Amino acid sequence: MQTQGRVAVITGGASGIGRGMANAFAGVGMKLMLADLDDNMVAAAAAELTAAGAEVATARCDVSKLEDVEALAQATLDRFGAVHVLCNNAGIGLPTPTHNIKLEDWRWMIDVDLWGPIYGVKTFLPIMQAQGGPGHINATSSMAGLVASPMMAAYNVAKHGVVALMATLERDLRVRKSEIHASVLCPGPINTNISRHSVDYRPSKAKPKADGEAEGRTGSAIQSMLERGMDPNEVGSLVLDAIQRDSFWVLTHPNMMKVVTRQYDPMLEDGTLTRA
Repeated sequence: MQTQGRVAVITGGASGIGRGMANAFAGVGMKLMLADLDDNMVAAAAAELTAAGAEVATARCDVSKLEDVEALAQATLDRFGAVHVLCNNAGIGLPTPTHNIKLEDWRWMIDVDLWGPIYGVKTFLPIMQAQGGPGHINATSSMAGLVASPMMAAYNVAKHGVVALMATLERDLRVRKSEIHASVLCPGPINTNISRHSVDYRPSKAKPKADGEAEGRTGSAIQSMLERGMDPNEVGSLVLDAIQRDSFWVLTHPNMMKVVTRQYDPMLEDGTLTRA
């Protein structure tokens, strides 16, 4: 897909992977609609990108709400007149033992991490189809969409769902010989503030009493791993390459696929689920 002059919508576009995508897309002449819940951060990102020569608009969007996603689409059309690329990137996650996850937190994580991409596809795909020509929809899953690590049940469930959503969409579009393509990003450790932002936006502020220390240790370990992770700008370049080449899988750490293999190989043997 050609990218010069095309319009890209990025949710969670103010920081982290979303900002990395914005930098990469701006570098090839794309027009940007950055959506985020942090008004100050998205304004700062837009100002920096605009100063560098990009054409940028912003919108406040809670991807867990269909009406916000629909408003985002309309705002994009009002400003740019078209949408060619959608990156369903906004996401959150918190480590909690499965038996301790509050139902409120289950709903929150699945609403953002899975319903957000569902709403994005439901809202933006008809617009792309009606305007004709090539288009691309990407969604950010995770390596947690391919393997199930402990303490992350709600996140794992949602991210597995994102992989299934995008894989099905890709097949549906291919069968119809559509000019619109789909891809899924499955990042490993990336240097972002997702864990800190998740705490800030968590609707259930109270921590469960049991295993609270384990949660804290796991959360600290995850944040430490992320801080040593890949630069988000590198991830943005990988997503851009997938859009330009119409590739489906976007893997930041291909070497981690051996973990996936270790989890699923037993399916061909005795059915025992081994440790990842």
